Amino acid sequence: MPALTGPPPEFVGHQQALKVKNDINLRKDTIRLVPDAADPDRRLVSFTFDAVTDGSLVIHYFAKEGKDCNFSSVYPDLQTPTKIPFQKGLAQNYVQPSGSGIDLGFFSLDELSNPSEEVYPLVVYAEASPSPEEGGQTVNPTRAQITLAVIEKHNDDLQVKVVKQILWINGVRYELKEIYGIVNSTEADVPDADDDGMGKECVICLTEPRDTAVFPCRHLCMCSECAQALRLQSNKCPICRQPVEKLMEIKVRSAEP
Repeated sequence: MPALTGPPPEFVGHQQALKVKNDINLRKDTIRLVPDAADPDRRLVSFTFDAVTDGSLVIHYFAKEGKDCNFSSVYPDLQTPTKIPFQKGLAQNYVQPSGSGIDLGFFSLDELSNPSEEVYPLVVYAEASPSPEEGGQTVNPTRAQITLAVIEKHNDDLQVKVVKQILWINGVRYELKEIYGIVNSTEADVPDADDDGMGKECVICLTEPRDTAVFPCRHLCMCSECAQALRLQSNKCPICRQPVEKLMEIKVRSAEP
């Protein structure tokens, strides 16, 4: 085991986690750009999403974040954002209405894939709007998931790459981060935990359940006891060997039968 050459990584453990309900989830690996049948030069956005309540979707192009997580285009004449309502349901397929897309050929590949000043070529703003039957009120605090993406060219085809996803819940902004190795996710499309080659046990002692994540690589791979010992001996992640900046204990609730 390599000797520790710097200060041991910070260990953040036993913090009370805040549970935040996400009413809408856009499956970021499903976002596509498809030609508009009425105008093949224009591209329409399509994706799959899950919603536990009614709501609406808005597509923005070349948008920048403003106050209270509101987004507006830096090219206001390019497109008029349209709010499209949807009803609650799982695995819903969405395709942007014909005529509402844009011709991306007017922009250079650098503008599409490497925007400057926090301008995102594609923003999907999904907002929950519970109906009265669902207990919705006349005035509801905003609950939204915002997906920010760039557009890259691969094999002469334009493809969407999600940069980040944000939750805006009751006036508080959260940025979503994946933790690799959480074994009891409730999403149906998440591969089985054993597929990552780590199993469910700590990779150090091979007996205790893993409950400690390594940052910034976000591998959940050790039990808290081994993490405490390892931090005094090494500053490398046991999985990817990247330098460790912080260790955090995460108590994951077991899935109910």
